[in-house]
Amino acid sequence: MLKFTPILLAILYAVAMYRFSAWRTAKELDARSTELADPVLRGVMDRLAAALDLPRIRVHIYEIEPVNGLAAPDGRIFITRGFYNKFREGAVTAEEMASVIAHELGHVALGHARRRMIDFSGQNALRTALAMVLSRFLPGVGVMIANALTSMLAARLSRSDEYEADEYASALLVKAGIGTAPQKSLFAKLEALTNSRGGVVPAWLMSHPKTPDRIAAIEKNEARWNGIKG
Repeated sequence: MLKFTPILLAILYAVAMYRFSAWRTAKELDARSTELADPVLRGVMDRLAAALDLPRIRVHIYEIEPVNGLAAPDGRIFITRGFYNKFREGAVTAEEMASVIAHELGHVALGHARRRMIDFSGQNALRTALAMVLSRFLPGVGVMIANALTSMLAARLSRSDEYEADEYASALLVKAGIGTAPQKSLFAKLEALTNSRGGVVPAWLMSHPKTPDRIAAIEKNEARWNGIKG
């Protein structure tokens, strides 16, 4: 029984972490967000809603400065105040903002938002269990190996989710009559907007795919769709 103790403890830890993380995330978003009421953005959001046969799409502004969009585990969509300010300054167009919203809708529709919270909790539990086991055989370096392995796993899962959400967003943008051009043009701007230094980090550790790879994937999907239409 004792040899299974680390695994049982890891499972209990994962469940506790998931519940706590979901509660903390919801509380933070409730306290620091308001519904987006911009009339220009509401216009493009209504086009997305019509394409999905929905009466409307609710988007909230999360009051933090880093440029980002996110989908909460409860299905709500957020853009940060920093991202909205870029739109107000003219650095990002309404259609490019629509591509962000479509991407986050993809995370919700494909179950990524909730699964990411579960994965995060599970990865922390896996990290703990691996560290406990490896430290018995590799004192001093077991924890480092456990951290590296779980970080690689998390990055790979996240990149896969991003590609899937990009494909969903492309299809939705095409159906809404917006097209994928704003999606691709925004990707080209993102590194400057977020002051990214993605090139410093190995691609296999990045939580998001590299920009050229994402654009290439979108264009590959477009070619495939056009081939089906033809």
